[in-house]
Amino acid sequence: MDGLDWLQWPAMAVTVAATWFTASGNSRRRKLGFAGFLLSNALWMAWGWVDQAWALVCLQLCLAALNIRGAGKNARQEKADGLEAPS
Repeated sequence: MDGLDWLQWPAMAVTVAATWFTASGNSRRRKLGFAGFLLSNALWMAWGWVDQAWALVCLQLCLAALNIRGAGKNARQEKADGLEAPS
């Protein structure tokens, strides 16, 4: 494989795992899923950048913004449910 072609496999695995966790009814697992999605966004962007797949890079930036939004909504729901960790 040339360059960072190998990176697509861990990116795919992290994306699948993040999807599993994000679909959980448990807000802490969803939090882990959103973090996994952000990692997968970074991996896909790195692979896309090297491969000059600019549409993929742009897509991952958009998806990262949506994942940040989802993580924020999850955190607000945790707080509303009284599940926020004590500070």
